[in-house]
Amino acid sequence: MSKKLIFIMLLLPFLALSQNSTEYAIFENALLIANPAQITQFEEGVMAHNKKYHGDGPYGVRVYWISNGPNTGNYVWNMGPFPWSSLDGRPAQKESHDADWNTNVAAYTTVGSGVQSYWRFESDLSRFSKDFTIKNMEVDYWDVKRGKMEDAKKLVEKITKVYADKSPDETYGIYTNEFSSTKEGRDMAVISFFDKSAWLSRNNNFVEKYETVHGAGSWKTFLNDWMAVTDGGETEIWIYRADLSGISGDVKVSERK
Repeated sequence: MSKKLIFIMLLLPFLALSQNSTEYAIFENALLIANPAQITQFEEGVMAHNKKYHGDGPYGVRVYWISNGPNTGNYVWNMGPFPWSSLDGRPAQKESHDADWNTNVAAYTTVGSGVQSYWRFESDLSRFSKDFTIKNMEVDYWDVKRGKMEDAKKLVEKITKVYADKSPDETYGIYTNEFSSTKEGRDMAVISFFDKSAWLSRNNNFVEKYETVHGAGSWKTFLNDWMAVTDGGETEIWIYRADLSGISGDVKVSERK
């Protein structure tokens, strides 16, 4: 098979997303909880499985390690982006893919591991201004009140405008839970990407920038409006584990358009 043909095949999922207006980009997340006594076996199994079955295309997988909160020490198995239709052809052969997962990964996890969620990429609300390589991520989950998602999105549009006007190089993604639960309270996720931990303590004068764009006193109004459409949130820091992933941390702007 020629290199040109291979390249075209890898582009197919993204071409499908752009050519079919009914399709949009989805990410599948699975929370994996390793048996504390078998972490080495678990990581070896995840690494081998992803390299074999999830090394390219819509089924490419990245793995993250959670460093704070109730899920500290657990892993996020993240597949995508892909259109919903691609799941019909995902690797799920009982004699190969599934057997490998059950024998070499699931066998080294604990009860409660494997909970999955599906997240829609909100391209119009996100900002991917340049190609970059994932290293660390701040994941802010928000519990959006019932019936208030569209109002929440309109407020996020105001944030997006500030970054577009005042911080055009900032990179972040907005995602909404396709099957959200009032019990779980994770309806929207805002993901910021950073390399150094010092980023967490930075002062980027966002309030000043916001009020320059939207007017004096507008930030207080935004906070009041945001609290009116949400019931709080939580933040996790995810660390990209290149060794356990099937694909690299390289993100191309073209993949997020």
